[in-house]
Amino acid sequence: MFSKETYMARRAKLKQSVGSGLLLFTGNDESGMNYADNTYHFRQDSTFLYFFGLAYAGLNAIIDIDNDREIIFGDELTIDAIVWMGTQPTLKEKSDRVGIREIRPSAEIAGYLDNARSHKQEIHYLPTYRAEHQIKLFQWLDVIPGTEKPSVPFILGVVNQRNYKSDEEIAEIDKACIVTADMHLTAMRTVRPGITEAEVAAAVTEVAQANNYQLSFPVIATINGQTLHNHYHGNTIKSGDMLLLDAGAETEMGYAGDMSSTIPADARFTTRQKEIYDIAVASHEAAVAALKPGVLFESIYDKACEVIMDGMKQLGFAKGDPAEAVQAGAHALFMPCGLGHMMGLDVHDMENLGEVYVGYDGRPKSTQFGRKSLRLGRKLEPGFVLTIEPGIYFIPELIDLWRSQDKFTEFINYEKVATYKDFSGIRNEEDYLITADGARLLGKKIPLRTEEVEGLR
Repeated sequence: MFSKETYMARRAKLKQSVGSGLLLFTGNDESGMNYADNTYHFRQDSTFLYFFGLAYAGLNAIIDIDNDREIIFGDELTIDAIVWMGTQPTLKEKSDRVGIREIRPSAEIAGYLDNARSHKQEIHYLPTYRAEHQIKLFQWLDVIPGTEKPSVPFILGVVNQRNYKSDEEIAEIDKACIVTADMHLTAMRTVRPGITEAEVAAAVTEVAQANNYQLSFPVIATINGQTLHNHYHGNTIKSGDMLLLDAGAETEMGYAGDMSSTIPADARFTTRQKEIYDIAVASHEAAVAALKPGVLFESIYDKACEVIMDGMKQLGFAKGDPAEAVQAGAHALFMPCGLGHMMGLDVHDMENLGEVYVGYDGRPKSTQFGRKSLRLGRKLEPGFVLTIEPGIYFIPELIDLWRSQDKFTEFINYEKVATYKDFSGIRNEEDYLITADGARLLGKKIPLRTEEVEGLR
């Protein structure tokens, strides 16, 4: 964890931002995989981590702004727990490390909240993403699951801190990105005809775990790259295939890396693969070149999509003006996803708090197919950490649907597109920090251009 002064300063800034009331932090509990004692890997709630730094199950916290109190609610380990888990710091010792002096048993949180409610004190809580959080709100505040009303001032207070990464956070994210790059370099040396997707996934997972890191999300390692989030690993890689790898490492402190690479099964890309791959790389490099403070990220998305449509036009897949095609939404046949997202303690940073607040600064998102999947659209500012990940996908079902509807026929040559329904998909992804005058790559560079990938193969 960081120094206790870091966490104390974060909490002080949050209290000043929200102003009054009581801030309720629901930490995470252990989650049984198939029975209570056989649990999934424990991961603390990221906002709890950000303000309290304690990666332990069974903790909750309150910042009582009105009464100037900061309290951790939890229970000391019993001797039975110590027998199984070994010697542990006491809860008081853990809390002292992050500047919390008041510790109370878990059972007392309900009474504390009841007292606050009886005094008409406003209780702020964040959006839930686990059933256990909903149950806690029901037990403590009589909030019926599904009817939660998260506090917008609390959300904004958190977002307006976590969006801007401090130097110590950036150093931690750099560590995650270095290991993430090593995961992808390992995959580039591993992929070959005759092995399974699962073997590649195992190889990149080993890299993360050898560094005592976790995965920042489940590995995507697939020859069916047209399925954007494909977690099936049962296929055997064949000559002529491409493997799309999307994988990242998470440091011991919970900070994420997130990169993608597209790797030919053979030593070289086929001519058909290279033509499409090079367009995706041109889009990627155009987006990276545009990164700097003050630029609306949605405009970078437009530019990246225009590069794709221009390249597809040159190959005969598209027609008409690329910029007009993008504004109409025709580009989404090839790129139905976003261009990137914020990254930090979550691989999609603060996604549970709402993209409108995190990625759009309160501005409503587009409802246009493709563009609505853009998680980040706001003006860029120094301290933002984000991904760049344009892709080109040939999705048979989407091609058939749009063709049957005569959709965007002024921009799309369906006769040519239909001949590529077996192509799959391509995506490359890097992580960037927005600086005072531009952007900096986080971690280390992995091969991107065709010749770079082939040089490592």
